[in-house]
Amino acid sequence: MYVLYEDSGNFKAEKIFSQSDSTMQVESESGKRSKIKNASVLFSFEQPSPSVLLEEATTLAATLDIGFLWECAPQEEFEASSFAEDYFGHPPSAVEKAALIFALNNAPAYFHRRGKGRYRPAPPDILAAALAAIEKKQKQAAQQQEWTDEMIAGRLPEAVARAATSFLTRPDKNSLEWKAFDAAVQHLGTTPERLLLTLKAWPHPLALHQHRFLSTHFPKGHQFEPVQLAGIGPDLPLADVEAYSVDDDSTIEVDDALSVTMQGPDIATIGVHIAAPGLAVTRDNELDKLARSRMSTVYIPGLKIPMLPAELISAFSLDAGQPRPALSLYVTANLATGELISHETRIERIQVRENLRHNTLDALVTEEALSDPDAELPYGHWLRPLWRMAQHLSKQRELLRGKPENNSRVEYSFALLGPHDDPDTPVQLIPRHRNAPLDRMIAEYMILTNNLWGGVLAQYGVPGIYRSQQAGRVRMSTHALPHEAIGVPQYAWSTSPLRRYVDLVNQWQILAATEHGVSARLVAPFKPKDADLFAIIGAFDSQYSAWGDYQSSMERYWCMRWLQQQGLTTVRGTVIRDDLVRLDCAPLVTRVASMPELERGQAVLLDILGYDELALELDCRLREVIAA
Repeated sequence: MYVLYEDSGNFKAEKIFSQSDSTMQVESESGKRSKIKNASVLFSFEQPSPSVLLEEATTLAATLDIGFLWECAPQEEFEASSFAEDYFGHPPSAVEKAALIFALNNAPAYFHRRGKGRYRPAPPDILAAALAAIEKKQKQAAQQQEWTDEMIAGRLPEAVARAATSFLTRPDKNSLEWKAFDAAVQHLGTTPERLLLTLKAWPHPLALHQHRFLSTHFPKGHQFEPVQLAGIGPDLPLADVEAYSVDDDSTIEVDDALSVTMQGPDIATIGVHIAAPGLAVTRDNELDKLARSRMSTVYIPGLKIPMLPAELISAFSLDAGQPRPALSLYVTANLATGELISHETRIERIQVRENLRHNTLDALVTEEALSDPDAELPYGHWLRPLWRMAQHLSKQRELLRGKPENNSRVEYSFALLGPHDDPDTPVQLIPRHRNAPLDRMIAEYMILTNNLWGGVLAQYGVPGIYRSQQAGRVRMSTHALPHEAIGVPQYAWSTSPLRRYVDLVNQWQILAATEHGVSARLVAPFKPKDADLFAIIGAFDSQYSAWGDYQSSMERYWCMRWLQQQGLTTVRGTVIRDDLVRLDCAPLVTRVASMPELERGQAVLLDILGYDELALELDCRLREVIAA
């Protein structure tokens, strides 16, 4: 004796091996035995064999007209076996009963299940709606397949083109357009980015890179709405100092300037003057919300997306000849010994004498000229005292570090001589040694300021955001901890408030400490243990990392364009480790396939075989190991 039963939505036919009141054991043709409930059995039969029954019933079910079955079926709930006798006009065979059950079960739009072997025909209105939905689904499947076939053939359907802008960032994976596109990707064994480029959804890899970044982080565009600013700081005292700033040629946010006032042959008061947007941008006001949404200025070759609106930058940037609010650190020091005699912080206005630029000064400001008082040196009266003290500051940090800093590497800035979104724009790589005296000097005073102001916050118990490094781990926290790599007891970013949100937050706290002293912790925007400070640290780390990753990607892209524009097919490089090589002519690191084991620092000659501007990979092979 055999039974037809239902198991997890599937129909099975097997031989009865044993049976009890509520269960039975059945045996398949392979000899495998299973225990099933009697309640799951649809009917028992003696012939044909289970495999023949399933095969013949499936074939017969496919010939049954489901529409006719619906028309002649009882209007109420019915037993499939009973209906089989009415339908076939004679006591049905096991194959016929099974075939009818299979047909009813495979047509849920026409027949609704009401239990084991029991069904009810769908009401006419519900059936009509279900059939319309089925037809719609079939049309959608046909449309989806048509689009997929077009893309496989290398054509981009108009409907898919309209949706393609979202495919790399926020795809609607339930849409027909995405399903068709994804099917084409899978069929071709490629990636969404490469297929989109092949189909000309974007004209070149640069457009794709830029779209993905901007649509992810600036979906509404990166331009600010115009803002209105009231006059800030006209009642602040005007500092009587001669101050200069030094920045790159493209800098529009002049955050800092330096001044020197000699008090005697070797005693000088050095002023570090920092733009003070914290006077207008206050915690939770509308300007703060704008700054906090970006966390930092985005720097990419040919394009800068500022953290703050242009009106605010214009009002607070330390532009030459304009009295501007500033937070100034004045350090009185002995230039002969490097002793820091005293320091104080003032809220004032500063009028910068001139905005100097690295590209015009770096070649003239040499260590020899700085050390020789008789040598010709522009702005020597200002530069030489700053240089003397900067050397002391560097040595003092070096003692704490336990080793000298490695600043010998060449850095490059990128100058695009045309639109930033055109891959054919000529690009220039402008080298600058990190160890240049002017760079080192300015860096020392920014480090000193971040160190001393961090100490002021800690002294008054005012929380700030610090960067620390201990045991090789760099992290941000609200506690004043040592930064071993820099060689300072604490380090609070505070010298770039027009460009970095952390610096702006710290400026609020420093302003409070400057105005209120020991009571500052009670009135500062952020009180001790304010949870929002930790939220800012987390958001800043994430955003700053995203900006940095994109900047690195775009610099890598423009390095590759520069190599192509220069027509270079062979380049010299230096081994970093394993198969990783840094090019000598451009700020680009690449992997070289089949690289033999070479010492770090080994000079090599590479052949350039190709460029992948989408993956930002350079295809190189080793041509020659250059003898020392």
